[in-house]
Order: sequence, then C-alpha cells, then structure tokens
Amino acid sequence: MSLGIHIKHKINKFTLDAEFHIVEPGITALFGPSGSGKTTLVNMIAGLLHPNSGHIQLNDHVVFDHSRNINLPTRQRRVGYLFQDTRLFPHKSVRDNLFYGARRNHHKLPHDEQDAILEMLDIAKLMDRRPNNLSGGEKQRVALGRALLSNPDILLLDEPLSGLDHARKQEILPYLEWLRDHRKLPILYVTHAIDEVARLADNVVVIDQGRTLAAGSIFEMLGRSDLPPLAGRFDAGTVLPARIVSRDPKAEVSFLDCGEQRIVVPYLGRPASNKVRLHVRARDVMIARTPPRDISANNIIPVTILKIQDDPGDTLDVTLCFGHDADALSQAETHARPTLHARLTKWSATRLGLLPNLTVYAVIKSVTVNGQLRDR
Repeated sequence: MSLGIHIKHKINKFTLDAEFHIVEPGITALFGPSGSGKTTLVNMIAGLLHPNSGHIQLNDHVVFDHSRNINLPTRQRRVGYLFQDTRLFPHKSVRDNLFYGARRNHHKLPHDEQDAILEMLDIAKLMDRRPNNLSGGEKQRVALGRALLSNPDILLLDEPLSGLDHARKQEILPYLEWLRDHRKLPILYVTHAIDEVARLADNVVVIDQGRTLAAGSIFEMLGRSDLPPLAGRFDAGTVLPARIVSRDPKAEVSFLDCGEQRIVVPYLGRPASNKVRLHVRARDVMIARTPPRDISANNIIPVTILKIQDDPGDTLDVTLCFGHDADALSQAETHARPTLHARLTKWSATRLGLLPNLTVYAVIKSVTVNGQLRDR
C-alpha cells in the first residue's frame, strides 16, 4: 500500500505546496498548526477538492494528474474518511450508517471481516440506536466502523479526537492503536496534538504555512528542533523504543531497557519482553555534570552532548547521545544510539559550562515519561 503526493493549490492568498510519499502500512501523522493546510490536503486525497496542479497516486492507481486530465471521483478512490464531526446521518440507525458506504462498494469485505470490525469497535450492541442517542466516543467508533467497512485502500483521519474530552479520547485511542498494529492499512492521521503523534504515529509529515517541511520516522522527527511546528516550548521532545525487563515487587514501577540503559516508569501492567514506546519531553530532561545522589528522580542516564542549538530567546536545545563514549564512536555508531533532547535556559548552560562532546548525566523523573505499549 502506498500514497504519493505532489500537488500545488492556491486559495486566495494561501498556497498549498505538498510533496511526500507513504510506502508502508501504519499511521503517518500529518502534523502542523491550525491553518497550515492539513484538512485541505486530505480533502484533495479524498477527491473532495481538486488541486490546481500536480498528481496524487494511491497504490498503482493515479487518482489525480492535472497534466493528463485525470481526476477520479471520490467513490472510485477507495478512500475511508473519518471527519472531525463524524457526519453520521441523524435520521438513520447505527446499522444503516455503518453499511451506507459498504452497500455501494463493489469491493465488499467478507462477512467474517465485517464481524471482526464490529467486534473490535464494540458497536454491535448499538445497531438499533440513532446517532443522537450516542456518546461522543460511540459516535466516533461508529464513524470509524463506517470508514473501515467500505474496505478502503487508505484511511484518512482528520483530527478525530479534537472534539472529545480527555476521557473520550482515552476511549478511542486503543481502537486506533489496534488498527495500526493489526490491519495492513496505510492511515493518514491529521493532528496538531503532539501527544497523539507520539503515541500513535509510525511516521510524521510536518506541514507549516502550506508547505511540507520534512518527513520521516517518528524516532527521527520528534527531536527536530529545526522545524518550527515541532520546536514549540511545550512540544519538543523525543520518542524512544524500549522493552519491559521487569517490575518492582509491589508493581508500582516497570523497569525498561532502552539503549542498554535502565529506564524506570510508572507500572505499565504488562510482563517482560513487551515492546514500549517512550515519549520524553525536552522540558522534562535535566542535565547534571556529576551523577546526583539522594534525589527522587529515578532515571540518571550517562550521556554525551552531541549538539547545542542556540535559538532566539532565553532557552536552547541540547541533543544528548546515550553513553559516555559517544565522542569516540563513528558517525554511524552514534546515530544508532538513542538520543534525548533537553531544553534549558542559556544561563544554566553557561553555569554548567556545557559544550559538544562533554560527558554529562540526563536526569528524568519517572512520572514525566509517557510509556505506551506496542504490539509489534
């Protein structure tokens, strides 16, 4: 499954100039601030808007090519679309809403796969209700089921959690994780929420003011302090792959292996060997010249300073490589090590005498590390 985008479009004074490729199943986050062109772009992929120029390719099929006068209608693109506001038909039952698109699709899912989707989303018991008798989370599950039952080649999710409170978001997120880990379907996930990106995405496309700035894996992209949408005071951070090793006797914390370093996080409720994704915000990482003693922070990691980025203002970003021997490693070996990003005041950096290649310690409180389980 793949998606190729190279389009240009002008709306009044706003110009959208986007180019990227998705070549693997999983979730690709289209991340950027409000007004950057994310929804406009997915509407073009779905065929709801037509670019001024360029092309859009889904798998081996060109669905739009301005130069060749190709512009397939939405119903022929095999796109599943989950809107922010669900757009369920209020006069129809949940059952009729779910199968509305599937009944018009020549590429129907087998009945056992349809049943699996209904079971996964836990909506079989809602079949006879009307949308106005559903909670916000139930509406999103029904809308997601409708998109999946149409048997799409790609799933477009346009800020599906933006209208939900925290409890309803936590209700929907496990279903999105299940899709990511169990169905071989490319998913383009539009959001401006960095916590959703860190938890769900395999890859990230960063868009700002109508232009795609960069694209890459989640582990590469979230530390890019050179990209304005990722470099906000509260957004910059790091995503790290890790593995559960054990827990403490009282099941209060989990012990993880991350780049041959022990990381302690609040108990994750799973046994050893489960894979985990850790999200560590740059503002939650402290730097010490010597290992501190008798403090509450459980994670004191030996690191080497790779880079110090001096930004405008009173703060700077420090890139840290796991281990005290990073300065002796080759560039390829260094890139293979996990890296952290710390944001601190310039005054602190001057006071500590921080310089590239200096060996220091990263100090991280367990409660600030967001650990999410991965099934794959």
